[in-house]
Amino acid sequence: MIGMAVLGCGRIGRLHARNVARHPRARLLAVFDVLSEAAQATAHELGVKSARDLDEIWSDRDIRAVLVATTTPTHVPLISAAVKAGKAVLCEKPVDLDLERARACWNEIAAARPVVMIGFNRRFDPSYRALHERLQRGEVGKLELAIITSRDPEPPPPSYIKGSGGLMRDMTIHDFDMARYLAGDIAELHAFGANLVDPQIGSLGDIDTCAISLRARAGALLQINNSRRSVFGYDQRIEVFGSGGMLQAGNRRATSVEAWSGESTGARDVLLHSFLERYAQAYAAELDAFVAALEEGQPMSPGFGDGVEALRLAVAAEESVRTGRAVSLGS
Repeated sequence: MIGMAVLGCGRIGRLHARNVARHPRARLLAVFDVLSEAAQATAHELGVKSARDLDEIWSDRDIRAVLVATTTPTHVPLISAAVKAGKAVLCEKPVDLDLERARACWNEIAAARPVVMIGFNRRFDPSYRALHERLQRGEVGKLELAIITSRDPEPPPPSYIKGSGGLMRDMTIHDFDMARYLAGDIAELHAFGANLVDPQIGSLGDIDTCAISLRARAGALLQINNSRRSVFGYDQRIEVFGSGGMLQAGNRRATSVEAWSGESTGARDVLLHSFLERYAQAYAAELDAFVAALEEGQPMSPGFGDGVEALRLAVAAEESVRTGRAVSLGS
């Protein structure tokens, strides 16, 4: 059994804590949050200890790994402290909002041969994973084109936007990682951004809509499109196209029932509304992959370097939106 602690007991932290508590080969030993009431509520629900401070987590030898689900500015110091304490780490994306700070973190911890996974959970979605595996097997030949669609049901509140780091580093970063997962490293990108949804997002210096073209080093072309508003639900789709055909992974609904009547044909449930629902299986599979890698002593994937590369693409996309020019990622 892998003894674990969860740091952060907000919405995503509680989901992770429940997953750890349910996992057959992990044992949730403690939770922590700077808001003691949140930690105590989660600890009471799951029957575990609410740590008084982080030192209590670092000094506990039974805690082999920590899951970091705190606010993004705390990720780097928590990763560094956990590695120093000899803990493995599963950290929610992104590594940080600042690329140089993320790189400095790795330079600080690299000598300790850290065991760190970054929580790009969409890699573990059953449909996306199956699409990736079939693509790798050559089912559609060499990848030539890919389209990644990700649209939120509605914009987050202004209080969230202010500290999010912006659309590219907060939302599109998942799609940058997915682009690399499907096509490998990216050589060049050209991004367009606009405020088409919520003027208040624009007043805060952010965009709410983007379309990005990318060229992979292996030659494939990719497109990412994001919006902060999708009136029909949480829109999440991938299409890959090659010389031998096409693979698609589509949206999820509560049921697969279709209704046929005098008013409509093939009417279906609206899309699942929340990322917590849409990616519930992915979060559980992500944790299972983390535990399995620890048990088997295998490298973590996606690792710290994947987190840095996704952030690098986000920074490059912001530059492209600002300058109106394509950005080369170099070697």
